Amino acid sequence: MIRVTRTYRFSASHRLHTPARSAAENRELYGKCNNPFGHGHNYEVAVSVRGPLDPRTARAVDIAALDRLVRQQVLEPFEHRNLNTEVAAFGAAVPTSENLGREIVRRLAQNWSAAFPENGPVLEKVSIAETARNTFEVSAHEDE
Repeated sequence: MIRVTRTYRFSASHRLHTPARSAAENRELYGKCNNPFGHGHNYEVAVSVRGPLDPRTARAVDIAALDRLVRQQVLEPFEHRNLNTEVAAFGAAVPTSENLGREIVRRLAQNWSAAFPENGPVLEKVSIAETARNTFEVSAHEDE
């Protein structure tokens, strides 16, 4: 098995806020990230896949197919968006980087079979860096 990790970037804004909590609780829980006007990040997303080498191409993943899938399911829907108001998945979930990573995994996994053959590469994990100090890793497998 070969593991391939491909990195992508997009910019988006969000506000960490839970409507079920008071303004004071939200400020205490999320600090400066609870700014009513939101704030932005230049996210770096690393998508890791694993698979056997294709004897015909000597590659574990078709990079162009992966790029298309990530562009359609991640970059286009999230680029320069307010995650709270412009991405339906965050209508009910706080757009933390943990939840953003989970949503990216969900979108990729849901559309994986349309992009890759049955015996092709498998989505392994998504890592998302929101700052130089904060990186979040989400396994594509429920049991990990």
